[in-house]
Amino acid sequence: MSEYDSQRPQDAGNAGETQQQPRVQVESTPAGSNIPYVQAYDTQTGKPLGGQQVVNKHTVVKTKTKKLPIFITALAGCACGALLVIALIMSGTLNIGGGKNAVTAGASGSSTQKITIDSEDTTLAVSAKALPSVVSITATSSGSQNGSLSQSADESDSSGSVGSGVVLDTEGHILTNNHVVDGYDQYVVTMDDGTTYEAEFVGNDASSDLAVIKLKDADASKLTPIEIGDSSKLNVGEWVMAIGSPFGNEQSVSTGIVSALYRSTAMSSTSGNTIYANMIQTDAAINPGNSGGALVDKDGKLIGVNTLIASSSGSSSGVGFAIPVDYAMNIAQQIIDGKTPSHAQLGISATTVNSQLAKRYSLPVESGAYVTGVSVGSSAANAGIQEGDIITKLGDTSISSSSDLVLAVRSHSVGDSVQITYNRNGQESTASVTLGSDS
Repeated sequence: MSEYDSQRPQDAGNAGETQQQPRVQVESTPAGSNIPYVQAYDTQTGKPLGGQQVVNKHTVVKTKTKKLPIFITALAGCACGALLVIALIMSGTLNIGGGKNAVTAGASGSSTQKITIDSEDTTLAVSAKALPSVVSITATSSGSQNGSLSQSADESDSSGSVGSGVVLDTEGHILTNNHVVDGYDQYVVTMDDGTTYEAEFVGNDASSDLAVIKLKDADASKLTPIEIGDSSKLNVGEWVMAIGSPFGNEQSVSTGIVSALYRSTAMSSTSGNTIYANMIQTDAAINPGNSGGALVDKDGKLIGVNTLIASSSGSSSGVGFAIPVDYAMNIAQQIIDGKTPSHAQLGISATTVNSQLAKRYSLPVESGAYVTGVSVGSSAANAGIQEGDIITKLGDTSISSSSDLVLAVRSHSVGDSVQITYNRNGQESTASVTLGSDS
């Protein structure tokens, strides 16, 4: 069993089960917590999951959505009006005045008129620049009636789902979340101008929840690749915009700030564990259907892929998460190049140490990752890590469980040198480890 397959000892009896997991993942509440009981909802159907659930740090919701009928006449009128304004802006018909602090927004490689907008109108400028690079993805299975391009995104059908994606290049590669396309084999992509394309599956990395699809017979001159930013330079409090198709409402934008950085969690599914490391937390509204869409900065540059929300209802609560673009683009490029995406690893298997196990087996510490196996020739083996060691720290990150260790390792890149603190027979030691690859 690899480090990415490690389980808590009390979960070992479920190792062979492959039960279908709901899109809402609810963690248990620790003893002494004041977090209230909440009702969890399935983001596919909108129906409550059986019984009341409790949350630990948060309830995590993968933000794709089932295709649902939407009959909101008043809001539709507002949406049409907004689209008209955007269309006028992009065509140059509507010119918004600029001052000395004006900024310029225009689609890369586009022949449309550039727009000069006062610095106070950042939202308009960023929308005009980034919207053409964000698409809606309708995923269906072979044999369903939704495989036709004529089907709209808000038609009711239990076999399809709607998510979002980002145009990476003029060849038609679209970056999205794996959970948007996983389990389907037909994809219809709707562009900013309403043009639809069929798309084909290129590749995925289930453990990172990222995937790439490619438009069929796309006109390169009509594609606007998104400008890539640098997520390593983000600061808490920076302005951001989320773009996608919440509840099937295509080309929707919401604004907020970077609420926090370096948020990590792991979620289990029938295909294994998905590791979400160093995610960007934002209060920009993210809802089911936003998955795979863009989180952009004040310059309209992609800084993250909208992926998860923390919610007690299945809808936005102002706590959303995006995969950092630096990590996402690394995985995407490996997929496009035809490679199997690689991730950093130690080369061990581990299980969680808790107070009960520590007491039962007279362990020297009450928390950490107990090494149950070390692969020959692995990074851990080369650093002298042995079976029976209890890892308590990786770099500056405290390790209280095997999951903590996986997340800490995944937050680094292949080839990084990290300091590991471990306990062996009651004595604390450190070792420098150069992280290897799982490929």
